[in-house]
Amino acid sequence: MAEDKIALPSSYGGIITYYNEYKSKIPLKPEMVIVLTIIVIIFVIFLHISKVFG
Repeated sequence: MAEDKIALPSSYGGIITYYNEYKSKIPLKPEMVIVLTIIVIIFVIFLHISKVFG
């Protein structure tokens, strides 16, 4: 079993490489995410106030 062991340099063992240049299929700016989140929050508050579902 010791023969099957792969030796890695100590500086690279267990390090995962992430790519900095990731292209998303849905390009969203951070401002747009914040605006959509605020809209959803306002909509949920409206539903609670109007008691549409309860």
